[in-house]
Amino acid sequence: MKNLFVVTHAQSVHHIENKVGGWYDTGLTSSGEADARAIAERLATMVGDAPVEIFSSDLLRASRTAAIIAERFRRPFDETRDLREISYGSAGGMAQEWLDARQTPAPDDNRMDHRGVIADGETRREIARRVYRCVDAIVERPCESQIIVTHGFALTFVIAAWIKMPIDAAGYVSFPALPGSITQLRQDDYWRSRAVISLADVSHLKDPSAHG
Repeated sequence: MKNLFVVTHAQSVHHIENKVGGWYDTGLTSSGEADARAIAERLATMVGDAPVEIFSSDLLRASRTAAIIAERFRRPFDETRDLREISYGSAGGMAQEWLDARQTPAPDDNRMDHRGVIADGETRREIARRVYRCVDAIVERPCESQIIVTHGFALTFVIAAWIKMPIDAAGYVSFPALPGSITQLRQDDYWRSRAVISLADVSHLKDPSAHG
């Protein structure tokens, strides 16, 4: 049986500064550090004594969350650019209000390739392709318990890849998640069905309402 635990990184500096994230690289806040330890403890309970592999986005807020988890499990972890958040290009690190005032929603006939006003940002198709590629490679590995640390928007594409949703069908899908959430995915050995056991759970956090 394959169990995949997908973590959205804990609270980061750009959250409290209300800045655009994406590839803008900020670390965890003090609350984020505490939340990452709570995530690690919850995962230890969920995984138990099973061997585990840990994978993470290479952006600092995710890799620091992964490092705290890895320390709890006494295991190394692998970093990859493919698990990064969607890139907002030159808007990364700017005031969130600036981007909110300029963003345009994707039209119904161009959900995957709409780039909006940020010419050097990523499209949904571009983030989907790299996340799908990464998830497929992770899941193909024989280890039965795996942890992925990624980002809030990227989580949607991790789950979409897990359930084998065609990329062209992922234009509308969304699985919202707060920082520090845990999603559990499972594939059974007999039916080979891929289930979503729990989605974006934050019950392990001391004050989940503070992260919205």
